[in-house]
Amino acid sequence: MMKKLLKLFLIFTILMLPFAKPVLAKEDTLGDLRKRYEALLQEQRDNEAKSEAAKKEAAAKEQAKKTAEENLTKARKEEAETQEKIDASNVKIGELKVKVENTLKYLQQIKSQNAYVEYVSSASTMTDLINRIAGIEMITKNIQDSLKALEEEIKVNEKLKKELQDKQVALDKEIKNYQAAIQKIYQNIEEYDKFALGLPEKIQIAKDQYESEKKNCQSTIGKTSDDVVISTCTNTQIPHNSGWLKPLNRGVITSEIGTRWGEYHNALDIGGNAEGTPVYAAAAGKVTGKIPRYRCGGNMLYIDVVVGGQTYTTYYYHLLKFNVNVGDIVNQSTIIGWVGGGSTSTANGGYDGCTFGAHLHFGVAKGKFTGSINKNNVITPPGFPNQYGWRFNNRTDYWG
Repeated sequence: MMKKLLKLFLIFTILMLPFAKPVLAKEDTLGDLRKRYEALLQEQRDNEAKSEAAKKEAAAKEQAKKTAEENLTKARKEEAETQEKIDASNVKIGELKVKVENTLKYLQQIKSQNAYVEYVSSASTMTDLINRIAGIEMITKNIQDSLKALEEEIKVNEKLKKELQDKQVALDKEIKNYQAAIQKIYQNIEEYDKFALGLPEKIQIAKDQYESEKKNCQSTIGKTSDDVVISTCTNTQIPHNSGWLKPLNRGVITSEIGTRWGEYHNALDIGGNAEGTPVYAAAAGKVTGKIPRYRCGGNMLYIDVVVGGQTYTTYYYHLLKFNVNVGDIVNQSTIIGWVGGGSTSTANGGYDGCTFGAHLHFGVAKGKFTGSINKNNVITPPGFPNQYGWRFNNRTDYWG
């Protein structure tokens, strides 16, 4: 019974297949490109506001740190002054101790020689007698009182010194906390600024994509409304490829994909070619991004391609100059630019801080290019090993 039901279900499913609607991925419209461009503009404004707020916070903490440093300097000075007072009191105590010892010795001496009795008994009146006895006792008492006062003074100053030392420790900790907070703020500012530096390029890419597709749609179907599906405009579809070619006629891998010098390297570096060597499209596609003279990567080009039904972003950095524009359809024989990285390097007076010699930074990532390369989508370019030193001698050399 179950077998018959299963057969009936399979027959029903097969018969219904022609009537089932295929689930298609949503295609980009002009409105999607416009919104992406506007979102990046808003992101830039937000980051500028965050950066400004962070700078104000950093300035306030800088002032608080300065005040703490001034208080620390004052506390150190007060501690030094207190120590001087303690030292002076100790000197006085030393002097008084000598006086006490001399006085006691003198009193002991005159008592043993009956001089004390003679001095007291020679008083002419009872008042004189009392004054003479009181005078000797007062001398001794004054010295003792002075000693006690100095000892109390030292205790007070020692306590003050300890308080000042504790205050210095607290201020020093406060200063370090301010410094750490300021450093964190500046790191955030640097992130915002660094991101903001990238945003103008991202904005330019989004703008170029939108304007290029809008122009194509206007010239081919006469419509530029937000609901226009880009693939319906003539000359805008990405051509399909059956395979890949090398972007250069020859070369050697000089750097692999992966962590390098503590940072992620998202492509293969291909050396062995002089500056000015032609660079070709590894697969036919559409130019979707073009960034000139970037601080790290120099002249950078992005081309969307479809190979074996899969969409990829191909990217080429350190170009000496471009030979294509955003929106252009290229094939595998198109020269898209020329190898740079030598004269363009900052080490040689150029603008590219991430190169030290002529080479091509060539990468492939899954998916369309939308303004950035997602590390998780990066793959080893087909036909290449991710292997330092591997050489190829023509565009059809295929590893593996």
